[in-house]
Amino acid sequence: MAEVAAQPYPYRFEPRSTALLVIDMQRDFVEPGGFGEALGNDVGRLSAIVPTVRALLDWARRHAITVLHTREGHRPDLADCPPAKQRRGDPALRIGAKGPMGRILVDGEPGNDIVPALAPLAGEPVIVKPGKGAFWATPLDEMLRWRGVTHLILAGVTTEVCVQTTMREANDRGYDCLLIEDATESYFPEFKRATLDMVRAQGAIVGWTAPFATLRASL
Repeated sequence: MAEVAAQPYPYRFEPRSTALLVIDMQRDFVEPGGFGEALGNDVGRLSAIVPTVRALLDWARRHAITVLHTREGHRPDLADCPPAKQRRGDPALRIGAKGPMGRILVDGEPGNDIVPALAPLAGEPVIVKPGKGAFWATPLDEMLRWRGVTHLILAGVTTEVCVQTTMREANDRGYDCLLIEDATESYFPEFKRATLDMVRAQGAIVGWTAPFATLRASL
């Protein structure tokens, strides 16, 4: 049993029943010239965590921890995109519209790819999710349970949207979750700070948080 000096108190896990879930490290969100930047966001905040996420992936692979990735994306015909979601935002930059890196949030388009530095290895599942959370309308829960996973280590973007939603979904399904503080980021620093405070409040009501260095020291 490994122990991490996390907040609000130590997080304990067995590597063989733990999975690392890397959420939505997609070119459109992270790279200059993509959808995120087209919305007026500073993508430099997100791209800055790529080296830490890569180090986290290397650490998990080295310790034979299950690794899974997610991408937020939709079918080309948008049949899996809820109409309320598609209607959001500037009509010129809505889901399915032509963006700087291809059609926005459409599976198979260049912008929907995971950034090359974090590319999944052969055998690492990639969950394509139509919503913010990685459990809704995906086989993620079944895939984790087939593998005997009870604990999740989370990384990715954005902290307050897809990462937090997934963490809350996982918590409701009985998984113990650890969010790596320097392997997640938001376009809005105050949103990240608030999310970290929320998930670990009231005795880890949603989960635990810790920097990568602290996790790395646990094994």
